[in-house]
Formats: sequence, structure tokens, C-alpha cells
Amino acid sequence: MNKNNVGFRHFFKPVQPLIHRQNEIRYEELLPEPRLGDYIYCYWQLKSEYKLLSPFSYRVIPDGCIDIFFDVNNSDARVMGFSNIHTEFLLAPCFNYVGIRFFPGAFPFVFNLDAAPLTNRDERFDDVVPGAAKALASFIGEESELEKIRFLFDKFFLKKIASISNVVDMRFYNAIMTILKAHGTLNLQSELDTGISPRQLRRLFEYYVGTSPKMFSKVVRFQYFFQMLTSSQGSSFNKVFLEAGYYDQPHFNKDFKAFFGLTPTEAFQP
Repeated sequence: MNKNNVGFRHFFKPVQPLIHRQNEIRYEELLPEPRLGDYIYCYWQLKSEYKLLSPFSYRVIPDGCIDIFFDVNNSDARVMGFSNIHTEFLLAPCFNYVGIRFFPGAFPFVFNLDAAPLTNRDERFDDVVPGAAKALASFIGEESELEKIRFLFDKFFLKKIASISNVVDMRFYNAIMTILKAHGTLNLQSELDTGISPRQLRRLFEYYVGTSPKMFSKVVRFQYFFQMLTSSQGSSFNKVFLEAGYYDQPHFNKDFKAFFGLTPTEAFQP
């Protein structure tokens, strides 16, 4: 990746399931400084407003991104890699998490590491990038408001990115953009003409994204479907299903169960 504007934000807005307990639990997202806009999608905070009566089950669906998240109450930080399955976290009755969501390919580029070992896993941030883990955790120790933490994160990443000398073949990022623009609904063999051999492109995707172009496309398509469904006003499930490029109900149901952890009927029943 170079320092030119790639434009991910115009074509990709990763979403997670809505939290319906807004009086008890607060979720907030803030954008990074504009110069970080093609590296970091957002900074986020998930926090209980008071001690809940029981632990809270938080569902995370695949979104193509890699996240760093900090357990503010327990001074712990972890990295969650690309996922092609849903994940459920059982959070303590009193919790406060702050996170950084990177656009696809950005985390490995910024920290110069392989994304593949993180796929479908969350690891201690200190084991993955020791120096950065200590620095970023110290910012959260100083502040508790996301707005103030954002300023400190921005300062860290602007300095970090300014020091990067490596450049990734832009044909790889053009491939990502092609997939994002098509919302994951394209024939990879005939419509992903990058000038890179399929084998080389797969190696680049596995290193920078953590998966193959095919699986990445499936997650992007699911994200597009999920975003349209949650933002649609009165549109039927079947209409959104077709508009998102799904034509085979059994295969969609299989993907949905893997990505969400429930069948569509279970997930959207009244």
C-alpha cells in the first residue's frame, strides 16, 4: 500500500449487528483523522452503562477487517484477525472495550506482518506487535473518553504511517477495490483482471487480508446484504436477498448460518 488515496471508505462500510439494549449498553464509532482514512475504518467503544444483572453475549460477524481491542477494565489488549465465521464473546456484567477497526489489508501493511496466522483467531496484541501494544495501551490508561483517545490514536498512527517505507503492489489493492465495488458479486476468473497470476494474488490476499479472494468476496457480499437489510425501510427479506446478488437460497442459508451463527429465520424473527 502506498500513501495515495485508495478510496475504500466510499465503497465499504463494515457493519455489526445492532445492540438493542441501548439504555444498558453503549456502542459508539468515531472516524479517524482524514489522512488515516484509507487505513482505519473507525475507532469504537463498547461499554456497559452500569453493572448488568448477568454477563452479556456479544455477537461479532465477519466484516473483512482486522481489529485491535482493549479491555479497559482489565488492562488487556488483543488482535482479532479476518474471520469467516461468527464469534460470540461472553462479557462480564461490567465492561468497557475500546477498539481500532482497520480496513482490509491495512493492519499487516502498517505493522509489517502476515495476517494469515490471525485468521479466525484473536491473539494477545503484545504477542503480535509488542512495542505498539504498550504504547497504545498507555493512551487508554490516560483517558477514558473515546473522543480524547481518538486524538492520541491518530497521533500514533500518523507517525507510524509516515515512517513506513514498504510499498505493496497496487494491483493487489486494485483487486480489493474491484471486489468492494462489485459488493462481492463477481466472477473472480473473468472479472478480476489484475495482471497478477491467480496464485500470486492468492498469496497476497492471504498475507495482507488473511484469506483467499474467494472467501473475501463472500464476506463482502454478506456484509452488503446485511447492511442493506438493516438499513432498508419495509423492504422484504427476499427482495434484499436478490438485490445483494444471492440467487441460491440453500447456499445463502449455509453462508448466513456460518457468518451469523443463526438461520435467517432465527435471526430476524419478531
